[in-house]
Amino acid sequence: MPGFAYWLIAANGVAFTLMALDKYRAKRGEERISEDTLLLWAMIGGSIGTFAASHLVRHKTRKQPFATTMMTYFWAQVALIVVWQLGILDWLIAKI
Repeated sequence: MPGFAYWLIAANGVAFTLMALDKYRAKRGEERISEDTLLLWAMIGGSIGTFAASHLVRHKTRKQPFATTMMTYFWAQVALIVVWQLGILDWLIAKI
């Protein structure tokens, strides 16, 4: 599953960058990146990057329902990574 790991690295890098860029644009009063775009990147694998950026640059940590949705994706993806690292995911896929 190395492709999956590469995807997670790329998606989290993009998600982190988008969150930081949105914060920068917000401070300057420029056109913002939509919450839908930010949450899409969180959902498709970038939730750790979204979570990290939100806390490092203090962006959208209290904005609801964004923060709740982001945390849901974050914990679901952490659980998936743990299941993958324990080998359970490979076992489940082999059973299908």
